[in-house]
Amino acid sequence: MKKLMIVALSLGLLGGSLFLLATARHEIILDKSDVGVGKLSLRTEEPFTVPEYEATISDLKEPLTIIGPAAKIIDIAIQKPLAKPPDIVKAIYATSWSVSSANRMKYFSNLIETTELNAIVIDIKDFSGYVAYDSELDLVRRYGAEQIRIPKLNALIKELHDKNIYVIARISVFQDPVLAKAWPDLAIKSSSTGAPWQDRKGLLWIDPASQEAWDYNIAIAKEAARRGFDEINFDYVRFPSDGDLEDMVFPYWDRDIPKSEIIENFFKYLHDELRPAEDDSLRQEGGEAVRVKLSVDLFGLSTARKDDLGIGQVLENAVHHFNFISPMVYPSHYSPGFLGYDNPAEHPYEIVRYSAEQAFKRLLTEAVGSNDQNILGVRNQRLMIALRPWLQDFDLGADYDASMVRAQIQGLYDAWCNVLQGSSASSEDCEPEIGWMLWSPSNVYTKEALTP
Repeated sequence: MKKLMIVALSLGLLGGSLFLLATARHEIILDKSDVGVGKLSLRTEEPFTVPEYEATISDLKEPLTIIGPAAKIIDIAIQKPLAKPPDIVKAIYATSWSVSSANRMKYFSNLIETTELNAIVIDIKDFSGYVAYDSELDLVRRYGAEQIRIPKLNALIKELHDKNIYVIARISVFQDPVLAKAWPDLAIKSSSTGAPWQDRKGLLWIDPASQEAWDYNIAIAKEAARRGFDEINFDYVRFPSDGDLEDMVFPYWDRDIPKSEIIENFFKYLHDELRPAEDDSLRQEGGEAVRVKLSVDLFGLSTARKDDLGIGQVLENAVHHFNFISPMVYPSHYSPGFLGYDNPAEHPYEIVRYSAEQAFKRLLTEAVGSNDQNILGVRNQRLMIALRPWLQDFDLGADYDASMVRAQIQGLYDAWCNVLQGSSASSEDCEPEIGWMLWSPSNVYTKEALTP
């Protein structure tokens, strides 16, 4: 570990490349974390700048994370969304830590440019509750919710857009330990201890009925749109599903209003505040025209069941408020016995095809109030594109090699063609117009499963 102490109005030099202009005493600690990403921790009473930040990245051979409100990163200008976004989005997921690594960014770019992929989903507020970039929002700073893992967000977006890669910002909404600690009145409480309630992973949650929490997440989404993201993806838009659920006390939800109504009200509020773009239409934010699309993640089982799964998520309640609905149809997440399979994870094609077919039929029915597929097929083709599920590219319940990952994509395509044509047609007889996203917690993907 290296330390550099700077006292009033001094100019320090680290490794021949890092220049710090200080107006007070600073302690700078450079180290390496367990995950191999260098961190720059700044402690100061007065603001200062790091104008030669890129040189520091080169010195350490790893990208850095800036932690602390005293740091000011010099980024390039705010970006604009892609002028011509892809009609069909095929994406991978990356954490904010991953995109801060030059080596991982090379990996992602190469993977996307050499396969059918054309998009990437990036955490800007994950399960931790931390906002991963240098936010201008007063609330984010006031709550201590900023942990700058992506030092130059605008430059990152430009790098991806220059390669014609569609960029999606992912926001974890009601699972938010940072906000729960900073504003405990919004947090779900434990009836037995009075402390903030924790799920089985020890994470804190916000009451989904809190409009203050709605406004907070919408403010982050608006800022992400202004920074040039092409789409905003909302996850954890639900009530908790695990932990001691009987121990929960909600400061806002009165338990009289159904959970599904609470979540649908948030969907409506979010839609009205953000006004998701349709095709090439523009919306105004802060006096500047911004085009952005919205998507929401749902439990995979929401495709097959019509109740709210105990978490408030109903497929039909979401479809009118988002450009894309993204059920997480990971075969490993279905219970033993689903469709008669002892281990659904071993049947990726069947699980995904069935889930997608059920979702397509329900979305069509919701759109026109009829089950007559012969009438609905072609006329509502665009509505069916609204379904863009998450698919599994990780080992759980079974080893997910290239054939298992590709089986899910094929199941999705065959479901599209079957419902669209109203017959037992497969994708060999039609050209599916349906996107998908791959989830890998490690952010390492099975390239062999993807077409060039």
